[in-house]
Amino acid sequence: MTLPSRISLLFLSLGLTACSLPTAPQSGITAPSTWQGETAQASAPSAQWWHAFASRELDRLVARAQRNAHDLGAATARVRQAQARAVIAGAPLLPELQLGLEGSRQRLLHGEGNDQLDVSTYERTSTSFGLQLTASYEIDFWGGLRAARASALHGLDASRFERQTVELTLVSSVANSYLQGLALEEQLRIARLNLRNARDVLGLVESRQRAGSATRLELAQQRSLVAAQERQLPLLEQKRQDNRITLATLLGDPVQALPASPEAIDALHWPRTGSGLPSELLTRRPDIAAAEARLAAANANVQVARAALLPKLTLGANVGTGASTFAEVFNSAYYTLTAGLVAPVFNNGRLRASRDLAEAEQDELLETYRSSIIAGFADVEKALNTLHGVALQWQWQAQEVEHARTAFDFAQQRYAAGAETLLSVLETQRTLYLAQDQQAQLRLARLQGSVALYKALGGGWQVEH
Repeated sequence: MTLPSRISLLFLSLGLTACSLPTAPQSGITAPSTWQGETAQASAPSAQWWHAFASRELDRLVARAQRNAHDLGAATARVRQAQARAVIAGAPLLPELQLGLEGSRQRLLHGEGNDQLDVSTYERTSTSFGLQLTASYEIDFWGGLRAARASALHGLDASRFERQTVELTLVSSVANSYLQGLALEEQLRIARLNLRNARDVLGLVESRQRAGSATRLELAQQRSLVAAQERQLPLLEQKRQDNRITLATLLGDPVQALPASPEAIDALHWPRTGSGLPSELLTRRPDIAAAEARLAAANANVQVARAALLPKLTLGANVGTGASTFAEVFNSAYYTLTAGLVAPVFNNGRLRASRDLAEAEQDELLETYRSSIIAGFADVEKALNTLHGVALQWQWQAQEVEHARTAFDFAQQRYAAGAETLLSVLETQRTLYLAQDQQAQLRLARLQGSVALYKALGGGWQVEH
């Protein structure tokens, strides 16, 4: 085989190799067969998972956040930016055409002129017109241009997935904030009820003290308890207002525009959803899909950096006309064909460093992808563990509240009859209040645990294939 034939075969082999982009590295992480502590594998949640709480007010707030939230609007703008980058990156795959029309007039003012001018003392004025159609095209021999377009398209996918992640986080935050507000309303109701009970007992103690059957110490103790209950109300009011400000911020509105909620927390449903198989999580969570897309884009960038080390072949064509008068501009047409081969010779290691940088960025994003998968598994496990633990506590908490209420009623009746000390009344009253408050917090934990599970599972979002 002759030397030219060998060189042609070498370039053909390299060209065929460059036509196909390398496959992005796999995560290497094996999903567990089942979730810890759960065997039932139900279907994935729906995309509008918040409807499962059966709250019209929550539905309205979520729709409002999706329309008005500024973070979501910024994420949507980033998607449009990625779309524009993808168009820019794909443009060099086709020839670029430019049409130019020019005219010039030159006149010698004084002197004899010089060889850089089109005029002289014999012809002091020169006029010319020209029309040119220029085409330029870089042959993508090494696949660098296709890799740049692939990188931009993967970046566009990542931006779309990240927008879905922002929306999922926003909806989850709105749901959590709304549920927190309902829980604070319930705690306020309980605090007011216990304050009324404390005032009733205080009235009883005052009557007994006037009758001489209660001491000043007992009176002071009950007044102290009433003051403590009074103090709880502004504290809960403050927390409720802070929560309203947070919710209004998520909606993209001032707090003055947020109406009061007409719902009670015990009116909401406790949704039940299956977690599915752990292996399905990779197609459920948009943040994992975004990390995978970023990794694929980095893999394409490595191909771009490698192609920059190799020669570039550029073709050009120019069709034009020119004349000294505009009417004759089409009478003298011409064309020009060009070809250029440019190869890097010396750049003090810049191109090789760019390749090393692209490979290091790919390694970083591979680790980020692996981390997002592990974090996704952990999020689901934590949400399932929370729901399981709260469910076990809930069945005993209802009994605790019931027995605490019975104990307080008996202690109050026995104290009124003079058969019990005030200390027993105070203790049972504190126990009842704490049990009722804990019950409200457990109800909130049940509902927020469901929100956490929906978010951990990707909120019903699915990758579009």
